[in-house]
Amino acid sequence: MALGPRLDLRQTQSLVMTPQLQQAIKLLALSNLEIETFIGEALEANPLLDLGEVAPPAAEAVEIPEEARRTSLESSPVDALIGEGRAADDRPLDIDPTTLDRDRDTGDFDSGDWGGDSRFTMGEEGPSIEERGGGEETLAEHLEAQIGTATDDPRSAAIARYLIGQLDDAGYLPVSLRDVAEDLGLALAEVEEGLALVQTLDPTGVGARSLGECIALQAQEADRYDPAMARLIDNLDLVARGDFARLKRICSVDDEDFADMLSELKGYDPKPGLRFGGGVGAPVTPDILITARADGGWDIALNQATLPRLIVNRSYYVELKGSCTDKPSKGWLSEKLADANWLIKALDQRQKTILKVAAEIVRQQDGFFRHGVSHLKPLTLRAVAETIGMHESTVSRVTSNKYLQCERGLFELKYFFTSGVAAADGEGAVSAQAVKAAIRSLIDAEDAKAILSDDALVDLLREKGFDLARRTVAKYREAIGLGSSVQRRRQKALAAVR
Repeated sequence: MALGPRLDLRQTQSLVMTPQLQQAIKLLALSNLEIETFIGEALEANPLLDLGEVAPPAAEAVEIPEEARRTSLESSPVDALIGEGRAADDRPLDIDPTTLDRDRDTGDFDSGDWGGDSRFTMGEEGPSIEERGGGEETLAEHLEAQIGTATDDPRSAAIARYLIGQLDDAGYLPVSLRDVAEDLGLALAEVEEGLALVQTLDPTGVGARSLGECIALQAQEADRYDPAMARLIDNLDLVARGDFARLKRICSVDDEDFADMLSELKGYDPKPGLRFGGGVGAPVTPDILITARADGGWDIALNQATLPRLIVNRSYYVELKGSCTDKPSKGWLSEKLADANWLIKALDQRQKTILKVAAEIVRQQDGFFRHGVSHLKPLTLRAVAETIGMHESTVSRVTSNKYLQCERGLFELKYFFTSGVAAADGEGAVSAQAVKAAIRSLIDAEDAKAILSDDALVDLLREKGFDLARRTVAKYREAIGLGSSVQRRRQKALAAVR
């Protein structure tokens, strides 16, 4: 066999993502406000693009049959019919999974799944609420993530969210409650209840109006807020001046107890909010709006207030075309026209995909929208993806950085994807968020003279249909910031004395 250089021709097949397809995938993960910024940059770069009039809200109608509504409290899934939706240009949305996803293997732009590459696939459970956002978690984001399990009252939750938005970087509330009550048109007692809710959130000490209140909240959480510690906290100015002899007389303690109290005091964080990045988070604008219909269904629409509509300026194109006489100019104009048409098509496809995913989430979580967090069902990205005929990675991108506004408040789409806990009857599962809400409800209702142990909570939860081990109950109880039975007994005894 002769050795030497030679030329060979070989044919191979490979899947290549074009720059436009990659850009379309990125558009899915952007929020409406980020899309607005992207459109602004596109308008500057392409003279053929122009802003059109705001179109009627693109929407999906999710109709829940009467029989399904009657059984929405049960563990069986709610059967829903997805009605006819409308795109931004008022064309009927094509929500046939076979047409939206059939070209995925070829990488065609019209595919409803923009990126079947398994490298982008999220885990089955999806990211938790603590993992929301791409950067460092802000104090506001951390606090708002706890509101859903802290209360079932949408009014209290709304007040608490407003107060969270007023906190400074250190976690303090710099505005008076009376001013807040006047701004919101509420009674002062309601605002005080909202502040009390904020002060139960982690980290302990947020929502305080003074250093003393911040330290007192932490001492109460540590079960060290006895009368002597209360007097010490009331005289922090003397601590700062080092007037220890006077403090020992005020607190009525000896040298050893006073040293312990000072050591305890040094362990508290005077600025709990600074543990988090970015200070106070920016106000969240909903991307999806959900309203109840008279017939029992739901109207789901994109928030058009943050979603400009693009059009191609045909008259300007004709004007430029007449002045383009050389080949480079004609090529440039053709390229800008193709880019403009592609972007409009990409944004329209994005709307269709978001509406389709949101409609399925609402269908799956119908019980939550009607009855609250106690009826939130376990749900995974894979379950939604399989139902609507898309890839799991597409659903993950659609639900990233998107917020849904409904009668119960503002929720990130990732909130509706929760892990499941086995039901006591062995059939189906319930959401971990629902379990946390049930635990909080039981503890809030307990008698100060009959504090519930974790074993007692296990029995009561089993009666409600939750099959949990004592260790799991303890984990969920700690996750929502509730102390052990011993800690709660001391706290309630101290509260009764005060």
